[in-house]
Amino acid sequence: MSTSSSSSLGIALITGGSRGLGKSAAIHLGKRGWDVVITYAQRADAAQETVAEVEKAGRKAVALQLNTGEVGSFKAFAETFRAALRETFGRENFDALVNNAGNSSNVPFLETTEQEFDSLMNVHLKGVFFLTQVLVPLLTDGGRIINISSGLARFYTPGKTTYATMKGGVEVFSRYLAKELGPRGIRVNSLAPGAIATDFSNGTVRDNPQVNAFVAANTALGRVGQPEDIGGAVAALLSSEMGWVSGERIEASGGMFL
Repeated sequence: MSTSSSSSLGIALITGGSRGLGKSAAIHLGKRGWDVVITYAQRADAAQETVAEVEKAGRKAVALQLNTGEVGSFKAFAETFRAALRETFGRENFDALVNNAGNSSNVPFLETTEQEFDSLMNVHLKGVFFLTQVLVPLLTDGGRIINISSGLARFYTPGKTTYATMKGGVEVFSRYLAKELGPRGIRVNSLAPGAIATDFSNGTVRDNPQVNAFVAANTALGRVGQPEDIGGAVAALLSSEMGWVSGERIEASGGMFL
């Protein structure tokens, strides 16, 4: 682990930080002066690449394994996380939670199976709900939570009924949580990316020229979003300058489908 040369702005836990939006968020936060803990499901090597990027910015970083769809593992994870806080940062608590980890599907409503539904629900809604529940006791008063939603909770794309339904639930959850945790000074918001060029959904937006062109043509700013667009938005939303923003849905889509 690297030794930071100046005081940290805080410690942020980002689920799904080994790639895509989570990796970009971790790097942006590291560059702004945050220490970072990321989780990964399987790719320990990719997670260590994120850790290295944060350390390159002069901050401390740790990668912990977690399947965010397995609620039964969350209490043990909280203890592992608590131990990492003590050992690496010399603290008993942390300052920001970014519920980012996710999977995808592209199945029409009439073809959606219960197994497909449950797979998405466990990661995107049930997992977010109960992981947050088990981690909030470790979150400092005045802390921050960002739940990653999706532009698909506002606009329609074929095959995304189940995924969008879960993200709609996350947005309602975020508003309720903002109210319930408000007495502790904890801010809670949902951040809704548009179509981003990552390996999500098998890299369709990034790698399919037709899809890429369609998204760009239907986006006010005239291009597909990049991971850096969302990483920067996460860092901005966690900043003290956004300290009066809570209970909000903030879309970072470049103006898709206006």
